[in-house]
Amino acid sequence: MGKKEKRFKIKNEETSDFGTFTTRIIVDTCTGVNYLVTIVAGIRGGAPSVIPLLDKDGKVVVDTLPIED
Repeated sequence: MGKKEKRFKIKNEETSDFGTFTTRIIVDTCTGVNYLVTIVAGIRGGAPSVIPLLDKDGKVVVDTLPIED
């Protein structure tokens, strides 16, 4: 059996100076759609926020497939 490819890849990740807030840009390797993910550490029961990443014209950012490493 071959190794299963992960559907999402992290394109960029930034963490605040105190390590409490992280933002990531991830890309769906099946569709090319980019998402902005925000994570706040230390909040009990807090869930990450995931929204499509938009360009300056308000259109969803879509990468050309296939997604390369």
